[in-house]
Amino acid sequence: MRKVLLSVILVGWSILLYAQYEGMEYYREQDPAVQAKLEQWQDLKFGFFVHWGPYSQKGYCESWTICSEDVDWIQRDTTISYDEYYRNYVGLKKTFNPVKFNPEYWADLAKEAGMKYFVFTTKHHDGFCMWDTRETDYKITSEECPFHTAPNADVVKELFRAFGERDFMIGAYFSKPDWNSPYYWSDRWQHGDRNVNYKIKEHPWMWEKFCDFTYNQVKELMTGYRNIDIIWLDGGWVAPENRGQDIKMDRIVDMARGYQPGLIVVDRWVGGKYENYRTPEQKIPEKPWEYPWETCMTMANQWSYLPGDKYKSTRELVHYLVDIVSKGGNFLLNVGVDGNGEIPPEGIKIMKEMGAWMKVNGEAIYETRPIAPYKEAKICYTKHKNNGKVYAIYLNDEDEPNPPSQIMLYSINPAKGAKISLLGYKGNLSYKRVGNGVLVTLPPSFVKNPACGYAWALCVSGVNDKE
Repeated sequence: MRKVLLSVILVGWSILLYAQYEGMEYYREQDPAVQAKLEQWQDLKFGFFVHWGPYSQKGYCESWTICSEDVDWIQRDTTISYDEYYRNYVGLKKTFNPVKFNPEYWADLAKEAGMKYFVFTTKHHDGFCMWDTRETDYKITSEECPFHTAPNADVVKELFRAFGERDFMIGAYFSKPDWNSPYYWSDRWQHGDRNVNYKIKEHPWMWEKFCDFTYNQVKELMTGYRNIDIIWLDGGWVAPENRGQDIKMDRIVDMARGYQPGLIVVDRWVGGKYENYRTPEQKIPEKPWEYPWETCMTMANQWSYLPGDKYKSTRELVHYLVDIVSKGGNFLLNVGVDGNGEIPPEGIKIMKEMGAWMKVNGEAIYETRPIAPYKEAKICYTKHKNNGKVYAIYLNDEDEPNPPSQIMLYSINPAKGAKISLLGYKGNLSYKRVGNGVLVTLPPSFVKNPACGYAWALCVSGVNDKE
């Protein structure tokens, strides 16, 4: 029951943020290098997101259990004091020993799933660093962390290397708030809510220290960890408009792009010129947005690993992918890795099954752009950005393991001499105009034994404007 309640509350919170999101003005990036990288990123469509840290040992909701806000979705052991709980949480560093961590397997599995870019939590709000930072000892390479002697102890370096070698675009998730930094949550005062726990105007030197700390950590990531394509900044409450939490984004971004030209910056939930694409969380817009966007979503309920968590079905996730892409977005799908460094079996199964579907239908996903009306009934539409091919993707019902023998398309008008084919089947299909639509007949052999499940994609070689 607690897990269900947690899921409902988190979804409700994301819906509230999403409603605020839609009203924000979008600033189009003027740097040609960033524009080019955004275009490249929009071609990839499907990304792999991983939340992982010492909290994974206990199945905690990543970082949030040490935030003392009085909200239902932050669950902690109430039989002990907050101070004791906080000390125990920080002490997880001393037992974090993910000896089964295998970056090569992660990258191979993501590639098999059809994913094309990778975003990893280099540091979540708790401040624990998954790389060998010089700015704090609260890190995986600390001598107090048993994993520090492992040859792959610098997790960020190993992951970015493995995924980079497989031609993934690389994204560094980085939390702007740092609840372990004495310059964000000072020990002089009690830990309050998620925000800085002192008045910046009264202690400006402390905030300057925090700004320098943040700048230096971002610089480490930009200079020591291969090519970084995206910096995915979380913690949107760290913004000038909120308690004066100005971390000097101009300075950070100028430095970062100096080392990583064309870097995509995602200062999420803040708006402004450093939110190069929008990131609705656990939600899909009802209609296309006129700017780049990405739905980030969990395979299960929680972002981080939770034993016994409930996972979405592969069918559900394939349908989300198709819906998102038909509206011009990307899909960043998250899995929480366990304390040993392993992707849970449920996550592996989903990724393999999605990969089998993408192997057949990837042509209808990659390098596509939206085409009106985007979706009608059980059919979503996409259009290849270069060759003009239009794809009509039929989404099955839960009790519909096989495609129908005929599919009616009302929203496209095939050009004269256009051919209609079916991904996963060799040869063209017969079709005819019926009233205001086009009736396409599927081959009986495919209907009986389809090349994949969940959804089936028709390809129309060319279309005219709908009359």
